[in-house]
Amino acid sequence: MVFVVGLTGGIGSGKTAVSDLFTALDITIADADVASRIVVEPGTPALKSITERFGSHLLDSKGRLDRAALRQIVFKDSGERKWLESITVPAILTELRQILDTAPSDYAILMLSSGSGQSPWVHRNLVVDVAQDVQLARVMARDSNEAAQVKAIMATQPSRETRLDYADDVITNGGSLVELKDAVYSLHQQYLSLAREHAKP
Repeated sequence: MVFVVGLTGGIGSGKTAVSDLFTALDITIADADVASRIVVEPGTPALKSITERFGSHLLDSKGRLDRAALRQIVFKDSGERKWLESITVPAILTELRQILDTAPSDYAILMLSSGSGQSPWVHRNLVVDVAQDVQLARVMARDSNEAAQVKAIMATQPSRETRLDYADDVITNGGSLVELKDAVYSLHQQYLSLAREHAKP
């Protein structure tokens, strides 16, 4: 496997903006959120299991999963949520591993949503960090959510302090896009160097 950088950050921190900048530098991105959608596409074993358990009313007219409706079911029942994870998580990990194993770039980014970023596949952890009030304002504006709802989501995620504790690198995303690009480009040079070391026999 190539040298892998784990990318994480809280909701509204700007992980997607950062991953887009790495994509523009031709770096392979293995995104857990994208993989979670791929593994429940029409025709997949995971979708078949889900509809057998919860019913075909969770499918739209094109046979695609209504993820919002499924979330409503599983977040009310921890047992159902654990069952769903037992079906989807192995499939997601297989998808991510395949992307990393076939990455044509010198290193790859494993984008791990809003979690801690800890994974046995990751050689270095990159955290996108912003102040909590900025997170709150961004998510409220982006998703038209009430403050209480956003705070509830933030409360289910690892704390800012926890993420920063095991970050090897931190991008503070409270400034301009130019500053963000500069930060990504600087880390890109560093990661290319680390990847060369990693590739040595």
